[in-house]
Formats: sequence, structure tokens, C-alpha cells
Amino acid sequence: MHDFWSQLIFDNPLKRYVFIVGTILLVIILKRWISLLIARFLFQFIRKIDAGLDSSSFLALVVGPIGTFLILFVSISAIEKLHFPTALDFDIYEVSSQQIIHALAISVIIIGFIWLLMRLVDFIALILQRKARDSGDLRDNQLVVFFRDFLKVFIGIIGILMVLHQAFHVEVGSITTSLGLAGAAVALAAKESIENLIASFVIFFDKPFTAGDVLKVNGISGTVERIGLRSTRIRTDQKTYVTVPNKQMVDSVVDNLSLRTQRKGELRLELSLSTPSAVLDELIAGLKQILEKDKVENSTAFLNDISGNAYLVSADYFTAPVTQDDFNEIKQQVNLDTLRLLERLQIRIAGASTDVRVTAGEARPNL
Repeated sequence: MHDFWSQLIFDNPLKRYVFIVGTILLVIILKRWISLLIARFLFQFIRKIDAGLDSSSFLALVVGPIGTFLILFVSISAIEKLHFPTALDFDIYEVSSQQIIHALAISVIIIGFIWLLMRLVDFIALILQRKARDSGDLRDNQLVVFFRDFLKVFIGIIGILMVLHQAFHVEVGSITTSLGLAGAAVALAAKESIENLIASFVIFFDKPFTAGDVLKVNGISGTVERIGLRSTRIRTDQKTYVTVPNKQMVDSVVDNLSLRTQRKGELRLELSLSTPSAVLDELIAGLKQILEKDKVENSTAFLNDISGNAYLVSADYFTAPVTQDDFNEIKQQVNLDTLRLLERLQIRIAGASTDVRVTAGEARPNL
């Protein structure tokens, strides 16, 4: 029996294979329990940030990555106890198969660890987003999303450098030096991208607008759906999806329509010169009465100008910052009431009708 367990298979005794497989199976069976235990232990430290944190959200994010990392780490550590089989030892372009497998194993462990870190970043972002929602400031919410994405990109770059250094023994310092030498060329080639990245920081710190605001910029009107590292996405009034570089959002004049305190409506009437002054007085008084509506906060109506073709009567009114549909309804009602007032006062619009008279000239005598 002792000889059975000691027989060699690929340069390793059978009992060593059984021990390694048993260890891996045990970890797979206990993975859920161990992952929950580690996650709850980590949650006790993170909970100090906010006592009202939801543990279920944290566990849903990190239990999976912890379990995967645990299985990978234990499996690779256990398999490493085996002697590398001579039959599988060969070279590929002067690189041994043992070195290739070792590099892949280290890469897998580092990737699993980076994945776990990114999930922790997601959870911290959830905490900060919840605080931003409680404060009622959507700009803080968008700022959290921006830095979450930025931090995940940074962690990803660190992970790539760790894989190159630990798995493939590449000198990270030499890579940094090479990048420094090529930095000027890259900066020139990616000049616009760098400018847009800097502009994104300006947007998030200066906060001229945020996701959900209605903007008008460069002739484009619409709702901001997302502010990214390079560009801002706007859903226009025609329901198209426009991508505007952040540099243009910073350099251009941006009209944030969501921050206006009132909506303005205008009415311009060009009346016939045959309209008596008393009727004009009655018209202006009627316009002021029409504009005394519940949703109209202040208004003016007056005889603006007298030209050779018409009397120009102007009326301006301001409503609360209501929705576009409500404002259109108010504007339509004002226009209809004005038309009824003109009909009642029998006032004609200048140029609405033209009389053409044909008169017969005197007959010329025949010469």
C-alpha cells in the first residue's frame, strides 16, 4: 500500500497529487463560508466611514472576487509544491515552459487581486453616492462617478505594471524612463485628448453644470446625460445623442437653462395705423389683464413704437421655471386670449389686408 501511494507520476508521488487535489476541493467547498468571513471582517473596518452602511451591498460586491482570489491563490500555491515534470520541460524561443507557466500563474493571482480592489472602489463609490443623494447635490454624485472611473483606470495601470515586473521580470523603471523620453511625442500626438482630460477636471471642480441639466452650447440644446473623461454626452431636443469634447464645454459660452429662475415669453403686435388711440389704450389694458395669470410672476405691456407702417405693441411676461410643456401651455393660452381681444376690439393687424383700387384715366385725344 505504501508503494502504491509512493509511485511516481510525472516525477511526483501519487500521495502529493491527492493532497493537492484534496486541498483545492476543500477550499472550493468552504469558499463561500471563508469569503463571507473575510468580507465581514473587512466590513467592520469600512463601516467606520459610515455607521449606516448596508452590509448586503458590500457582501454582494466583494464575496465573489474574494472567493475567486482565494481559490486561485490556494490552487497555484498548492500546485507550486509539485516538481515540474521533465517531460513537460521544453523551450519556446529560449524561454522554458516552466517559466511561462510560472508567469501565467502570477499574472492570474495579480489580476484576481486587482479585480478585488476594483470592487472595493465600487463599494466606496456607492457610499459616497448615497451621501451625495442625501445632501441633495447631484454635482457631488457626478464627481464620485468621475473619480471612481479615474481610480479604477489608475489601479488597472498599476496592475499591468505589477504583472510585467513580477511575472515577466520587466524593469518598471526602464519602462518609466522610456515613457518619459517618449512623453513629449505622445503629448503632441494626444494634445486634444490631454486638453479634454484637463477640461473634465475643470468641469467637475468648477461645476458649471451636472448630469441632468438642460444646456445650450454651440447651437446645441439638450439634457446632459453623462460627463466623461474626454467628452460630455447630451440628449438633444430632437432625441439625438451628441458627444461634445470637454474642451469645447469649457471654452464655449454654456447657457445652463436648468438654473434659470424664470421663463420669458414675448408677444409682438404690429397693428394697423387706422387703430384709434382710445382702442390702443383699451388693448394694452386688456393685455395686462390677460397676463395676470397664476403662473405669470410679472409682466409688462406697452406701446413700443410708432412707425410709418404700424403701431408696435410689446408684451413681455415671466413665469416660474416650469417645464417646457407647461410653459407652452401658458404661451398658447396668452396668444389665444390676445386674438380674442383683437377680434372683440376689431383691431386689424398691419398688412393683414390690402385694398387695390383701379381708376380709369382720362382718354387721350386722337392726334
